[in-house]
Amino acid sequence: MKAQLNFMDEMIIDNFAGGGGASTGIELALGQPVDIAINHDPDAILMHKTNHPHTKHLCESVWDVNPAELCAGRNVALAWFSPDCKHFSKAKGGKPVEKNIRGLAWVAVRWAATVKPRVIILENVEEFKTWGPIKDGYPDINQKGRTFNSFVNALKKLGYNVEWRELKACDYGAPTIRKRFFLIARCDGNPVAWPEPTHGPGLKAYRTAAEIIDWSIPCPSIFERDKPLAENTMRRIARGIQKFVVDNPNPFIMQAYGGGYAGAGKSITAPLPTITQKDHNYLVTPFLTQYHSYETDGARGQTLHDPILTIDTSNRYALVSAFILKFYKTGTGQDPREPLHTITTSPGHFAEVRAFLIKYYGQGIGQEVNQPLDTIVSKDRFGLVTIKGEDYQIVDIGMRMLQPHELYKAQGFPDDYIIDRDYTGKEYPKSKQVARCGNSVPPPFAEILVRANLPELACDRKLATMEQLENEIAV
Repeated sequence: MKAQLNFMDEMIIDNFAGGGGASTGIELALGQPVDIAINHDPDAILMHKTNHPHTKHLCESVWDVNPAELCAGRNVALAWFSPDCKHFSKAKGGKPVEKNIRGLAWVAVRWAATVKPRVIILENVEEFKTWGPIKDGYPDINQKGRTFNSFVNALKKLGYNVEWRELKACDYGAPTIRKRFFLIARCDGNPVAWPEPTHGPGLKAYRTAAEIIDWSIPCPSIFERDKPLAENTMRRIARGIQKFVVDNPNPFIMQAYGGGYAGAGKSITAPLPTITQKDHNYLVTPFLTQYHSYETDGARGQTLHDPILTIDTSNRYALVSAFILKFYKTGTGQDPREPLHTITTSPGHFAEVRAFLIKYYGQGIGQEVNQPLDTIVSKDRFGLVTIKGEDYQIVDIGMRMLQPHELYKAQGFPDDYIIDRDYTGKEYPKSKQVARCGNSVPPPFAEILVRANLPELACDRKLATMEQLENEIAV
């Protein structure tokens, strides 16, 4: 059997395996499971084992693993490394760094020296190039990049050709703009291969944030919450409404009925459906905002036309939907220059929305919702959205956090990737699901890089079926 399955003669190793993003991409490229996955985090190993049952899992520090003993004489085709990046990332803030964590990447040199993988791929944040000595608990700005250069030279002395680049996941088919640093080293005499982008201007269209949204999940009104939103959150929502809805010449729209959405979202360039006020038939112009953000200036968010921004280990993303109806001077709609209609106990919450917009957009100083609106002097048509010459008025605003399955889809994971439970049936809390996602490698990155640098393995896999592969593993 082994003589027929040539690719089984070489091993594939995933160090710092996490929840399985890199392993998933590698398997998509080669059609075979990763041989060994190493990670010190039991939760990460559980998620990895659930989705990669044919892989051998080691729940221990990468430094406690002896590559020579582990490989037992077998050659290594690929060793993937995604060392902890938080002590390089600009997102870490001003906290002191840990020297041991910043030094985790050196384990790649250990593998190069002991078992000589043909190809080594290392993934990290773009600041990895600034890796240097520590002084008083912080990176020494006068020696920025010194340790990185030593790391590269160590690989070169071991016979490796070393190159590195920064890549964006959206260029290779993931609906996220996540940018990452990749270093590729190889010692088999073949050149390092960098795949050409598959998506972007002149290529396939970028996959968008709209694709990842589960439109079946309701987006509750921000005015019906048991606990009011924080002042800064309201301010971010208001600024986002101004930027992405009111002032957006090309809003993303979709139709909705009552509390549910009618089908998938669509661009404003598509024909509009018939708009009536019967059965609460209205349009939705959604956008994404960062719910938990330390910055309160400007509109921290995006429309759904583009790939989603980088996903981190905490769920900061919220979907905000402005519900809009045809604008009439009588009936449900109202001219914003006129006093508000009488406030009743009906669930329309029209008055609260108008006061909310006035207060947070800075067009007035704020007021009670049961008083006539202040005079609007800087924007004659304040609070209106014009779509193909038709005026629509905001009648409600909904918000909900993005769910883990949406975030994993944004990261480029397959739809059937199991994220909510382990192989024993034990469920994960949402916080752990999101943490695994934020720490993960977008699978399209791994797939495209492995296909480019190990094409012979990608071709060999066509000779075997998964049944043959499982038989080989069993032997």
